[in-house]
Amino acid sequence: MTAARDAQCELLLRLGDDRLVLGHRLSEWCGHGPILEEDVAITNIALDLLGQAQRILELAGNCEGRSRDADALAYFRGPTEFRNCLLVEQPIGDFADTMARQLVFDCWDASFLAELTKSPWRELAEWAAKAHVEAQYHARHSRGWVVRLGDGTEEGRVHIQRALDQIWPFRLELFEDDEVSRALAEAGIAPLPSSLREVWEHDVGAALHDATLRVPETPGVPQGGRSGVHSEHLERLLSEMQCLARAHPGAEW
Repeated sequence: MTAARDAQCELLLRLGDDRLVLGHRLSEWCGHGPILEEDVAITNIALDLLGQAQRILELAGNCEGRSRDADALAYFRGPTEFRNCLLVEQPIGDFADTMARQLVFDCWDASFLAELTKSPWRELAEWAAKAHVEAQYHARHSRGWVVRLGDGTEEGRVHIQRALDQIWPFRLELFEDDEVSRALAEAGIAPLPSSLREVWEHDVGAALHDATLRVPETPGVPQGGRSGVHSEHLERLLSEMQCLARAHPGAEW
């Protein structure tokens, strides 16, 4: 493949893996939500993300030309082959941890997808247009819960502030520019990640203001998810997510 084609395939894997891993994380809440309505809401968001992942990983398989479909990419790659950001593979923790992570991701995702709808790559732009509608709902949902927890009881405020402080360092990877993202931006296919940071800071800052929470000052952590360097959390997640497919390779369901 050419360098341009490689960069396009990397973009698709990054988009797909973010959603696949985060969708699996959110699915761990099924049956454990704080209220029945929220149990349904989180499960539906997980399904949205997995649906987005399925389509974009199909495109990735077509792009790379190695006869791998979405299932093969999801279930038969090891941790070093995944390109998700470290943010999405962190354990779900408690409900505040999940909502803090969702706010950080959802605000970025909505702005990134909005820019992707302008891409000259027709299939990518069409996928982004549909995913963007869902991402806007996801962002409203996580924002609503962060405000509710922060501006509600003292216990809720303590929990959500702690959760934000812990997840905050992982935000930096969302805005890192590298050789892949610069090549895509130069070709007009996707926005430069760093160009989205100001919008993200405004959106998240507004949510934290309404929630009467402070913007965390915790330093960043070493990144590397986009190049296949992950935490032990992803290996554990994949061992669970992939076990059935690997135990019965080639099976039809």
